Amino acid sequence: MSPIIETQYAKRLLFICFCFVALQVRAQDNRGSDELFQDARKAAFDRKDYPAAIALSKQALAQSPDYSDIRVFLGRVYTWSDQLDSARAAFQYVIKAHPEYEDAYVGIADLEYWNDRPAEALRYAETGLQYNPKSEELLLRKAKALLNLKRLQDAALVANQILEINPKNAQARAVLINIKDQVRKNKLEIGYDYTYFDKRFDQPWHLGTIAYSRQTKYGSVTGRVNYANKFGEGGWQGEIDAYPRISNTFYAYTSVGYSNSDIFPQYRAGFSLYANLPKSFEGEVGFRYLYFSDPTWVYTASIGKYYKSFWFNFRTFLTPGEGNLSKSFQLTSRYYTAGADDFIALGIGTGISPDDQRNNINYHINTNLMTYKAMAEYRHTIWKQIILGAGITYYYEEYQPSTYGNQINFSIFLQKRF
Repeated sequence: MSPIIETQYAKRLLFICFCFVALQVRAQDNRGSDELFQDARKAAFDRKDYPAAIALSKQALAQSPDYSDIRVFLGRVYTWSDQLDSARAAFQYVIKAHPEYEDAYVGIADLEYWNDRPAEALRYAETGLQYNPKSEELLLRKAKALLNLKRLQDAALVANQILEINPKNAQARAVLINIKDQVRKNKLEIGYDYTYFDKRFDQPWHLGTIAYSRQTKYGSVTGRVNYANKFGEGGWQGEIDAYPRISNTFYAYTSVGYSNSDIFPQYRAGFSLYANLPKSFEGEVGFRYLYFSDPTWVYTASIGKYYKSFWFNFRTFLTPGEGNLSKSFQLTSRYYTAGADDFIALGIGTGISPDDQRNNINYHINTNLMTYKAMAEYRHTIWKQIILGAGITYYYEEYQPSTYGNQINFSIFLQKRF
């Protein structure tokens, strides 16, 4: 066979192989726009692979350019990827093509709000409400934007409008309580705890608290004085707590305390960083420090979730010791009956919490013994400014190795906003 014929034969063979591979690839990727959309959502939500989600969304839109759900989703993914101009273009494309499309207004309002442009978020929310006047999602964006712009009265009107549509909207209640905190910047609180023991101690414990809180532009600050009588001995403790706001996503908890009495830790301190997460989740990591005759470090983490009129929270405290790790767990749920200060709470858990002033002396005694607990609490607002609360907590406590006793704590408190 001549070289020329061999070359032509090789070219034909190469062309046939190329066509075969192309047909195979096409046969393998014959997904429609709906299937591509589902794959894009899995890439974004399950794997957090935003570049893949963007590529799959574009591929789906090449087949169905007017598929608004995909384009709004693409705008969301661009937002999460900090590609803000591309996100705005995607949302505005849908708004121009379909001016009544609710999700596009929600998406672009979120984009502007999260990037510290509340006036723009308000503009898009109001435009969307012209087509969807009873949209809870758009009304909520409007209320949050108004709150951010310090238009408190307008924000309250919108939040109440949401609650007229859906009395169980927890986020609208959160807006109202935020407004109350900004309008009524002061809180005065008194509380009392009584703790009964069937075996461990002969005398009950008493704890009284008086606290004053002030809402500032940086967050709330609270000064607190505690008086306790335990083992027939009285003692005082002073504390200062603060919840500084860092951004729309993050805020913190800080606390310091001092006592010259043996029934409180001589020094205590705490810090937690909170994050407002998507889908009404909230996360926290932090530490607590207690100093009796020796220092104790306690590390904490929690995850919370709002669902309709419910709030769920799972928290752990981890205390390193000599060759071991003491663990405390608690699951708490609240059902909101009206505003943010009106709820019924139930909880179960193990171990002792360093945030519980009634029992943190147990960290001084032994962190290795086991405690089981269950609690119930009720809070109710009267006359719009006074909050009453009562609670009960039952402990089945191992106060010596393999020796258990019952402990019951009763608590009441009154809070006045002004």
